[in-house]
Amino acid sequence: MNAAFKRRFAELSDAHTKFSYRDGGMGSRYVSSGQWEGWATSSENLIRAVYGQHAPHYVNFRTAYSECKGRDSEINTLRSLFASAKEDFEGGYVFNVEMRISGEIFGDFVALARQSLSEGQKDVAAVLACAALEDAIKRLARSGGPPTDGKTMADLVNALKSAGLVAGAQKSLLDAMPRILNMAMHAEWSKLTEPDVSSVLGYVEQLLLSKFSGG
Repeated sequence: MNAAFKRRFAELSDAHTKFSYRDGGMGSRYVSSGQWEGWATSSENLIRAVYGQHAPHYVNFRTAYSECKGRDSEINTLRSLFASAKEDFEGGYVFNVEMRISGEIFGDFVALARQSLSEGQKDVAAVLACAALEDAIKRLARSGGPPTDGKTMADLVNALKSAGLVAGAQKSLLDAMPRILNMAMHAEWSKLTEPDVSSVLGYVEQLLLSKFSGG
């Protein structure tokens, strides 16, 4: 995903160098309507996807775009904001895109699990919560470098702790998660309790806030 965004940044960076400027009189220049809007729309879409709609990169670009009439000074502002977003992304000074989008998906799983739990469907809630937790742990482990292929959940938990990706209360709570995950994935419903499911949901929510939020 990051590679695709990097490629698109490069394409759009090249595209805006091909704008044709016309004389607007009184020493001003402008880019004809229809030439710059497509570039700006694609750029806005890319910046929003990378940074999120509340990030300064997106907010500032969106504001400048809404005020742009095609004058060279306005186009230069858009180009500068785009270049800033591109440089920060390529320099690694932005939250990992894949992690942020994953967080949005996990949030949906948590909401569904909480709804199921409130409706008395403990087993359904357990499956949803544990699936979100397992995927979150694997993604978090990959983000820190340790390979995840062929690793058990206990191995991944130990890898996260060794890499310092979890600490404090999160580290202590994480030790209990493989046991609950194992019961859910092996359909040992009689051994799973509502407090078990609630603890998984609470832990996933902590991970969402501390590791998968951004933008």
